[in-house]
Amino acid sequence: MDARDDSDRAPLAPVPSAQPRKKQKTAGELIRYFGIMIAVILLVRLFMSPFEVEGRSMSPNLHNHDRVFVNRASYFSLDLNHWLNLLPGSDREGVWVWYPFDAPERGDVVVLDPPVESSQPFIKRVIGLPGETVTFRDGYVYINGQRLDESYIEGAITFCSGRRYCDYGPIPEGMVFVLGDNRENSEDSRFFGPVPIEDLLGKAWLTNWPMADIGFVPSYEYDLDQSATVPAGK
Repeated sequence: MDARDDSDRAPLAPVPSAQPRKKQKTAGELIRYFGIMIAVILLVRLFMSPFEVEGRSMSPNLHNHDRVFVNRASYFSLDLNHWLNLLPGSDREGVWVWYPFDAPERGDVVVLDPPVESSQPFIKRVIGLPGETVTFRDGYVYINGQRLDESYIEGAITFCSGRRYCDYGPIPEGMVFVLGDNRENSEDSRFFGPVPIEDLLGKAWLTNWPMADIGFVPSYEYDLDQSATVPAGK
């Protein structure tokens, strides 16, 4: 039997390299990765807004040109009565406000649209809540006659005299009384009165500049002792 001569046989086609397919897969993963990143950034910007502090009304806790992220969803609310009244036969009076996340709390640092002419939002601290009375005596704030212990400021520095809102209350429903931490240099509710909650743009959540001060904006607890009342004759 004659041996076959393989020299006349057509050469085998080369096996396609798997490398191009691998590159295509990697490119697809990168596209998906960047798509997810963009979606996350847009979602964060929907609920979080950067804000730069202008002025010294929140010293010594926030300073001029400090930057914070503001949680815009914090005080989002719904009037449940409005929606319930859309049902046939329903006729509910008044408002029934529901906060899916948080209602304003004493001590919250908030960014707000001020009720005075200003080209920029204000940043202040919530001090008085709906239904409460706010007064000022001997450099201290009193809530319903009880002295407020404010550990984030330096003692008896809160004064108010001769103004309409120096002895104010009860604070109307849906409004809060705000003060700057720099009580000697702050245009706040002592001058323009309580602020509608709907005008609060959000809660200061995170300090992101300067680098040395990066961190969450702290919250505080207040011990309103029943015995800490306004001194007699004041």
